[in-house]
Amino acid sequence: MFRHKGKTRTIKHNLRIASLLSFVAGIVNVAGFLAIQRLTTNVTGHFAFIVEEILKLNFWQSFIYFLYIFFFFLGSFVSNLLVEIISKKNGSLIYVIPTIIESLILFFLAVFGQFLISQNPNLLACSMLFAMGLQNSLVTTISNSTVRTTHLTGLFTDLGIELSQLFFFKQKDQKYKLYSSIKLRLTIITFFFLGGLLGGIFYSTLKLYVLIMAATVLIIGIIYDELKLKLITQNRSNNNEKKNSK
Repeated sequence: MFRHKGKTRTIKHNLRIASLLSFVAGIVNVAGFLAIQRLTTNVTGHFAFIVEEILKLNFWQSFIYFLYIFFFFLGSFVSNLLVEIISKKNGSLIYVIPTIIESLILFFLAVFGQFLISQNPNLLACSMLFAMGLQNSLVTTISNSTVRTTHLTGLFTDLGIELSQLFFFKQKDQKYKLYSSIKLRLTIITFFFLGGLLGGIFYSTLKLYVLIMAATVLIIGIIYDELKLKLITQNRSNNNEKKNSK
């Protein structure tokens, strides 16, 4: 799920990481909005807010919205920077380290979130956007730009295009690729919605502690990937031993 890339990556790998990370993004999206009424998983709307505040001559508030955009960008930059640096030292940890960093940020925000809401809500928003930039860059790199999980605008655009193509694609291989892509889009949308729904339900009682759920899902994903890799390696080793014994 996290480790396969290039030609070794399949639609199953993309479906797994899409469901995992879009679920996390859904939780963060709703938790951030309920906590501070800010968009914390994408930056599209913040451009409109920047212009609105400039027209009102509220330059400081427009700068705050600029910081939101910058921290999402910074998360993306740091994510890929880490991938490139780690790839030169330990290839097995390329995608693990950025994911662990994201989970630690979410744990931190869960513990200190209520304090930040009252004392510095903009820092809370910037931290969430940094984490989502980190995640979006990571999954984009892993899936070779096939999967994005922090916002749905482009997904609904792609889904609309692909559904219309069902009327025109006739060849079997074309239909297979199209069905696979539609399935991936629907998976991301569904799990983003489920994450948001659960985030909203639990926020009423847990407040920002609901982010612990998102961080835990990330850690479980890493552990699952590690255990599966060890199992596959062990099976291959056993099969080689059996062949050599013959």
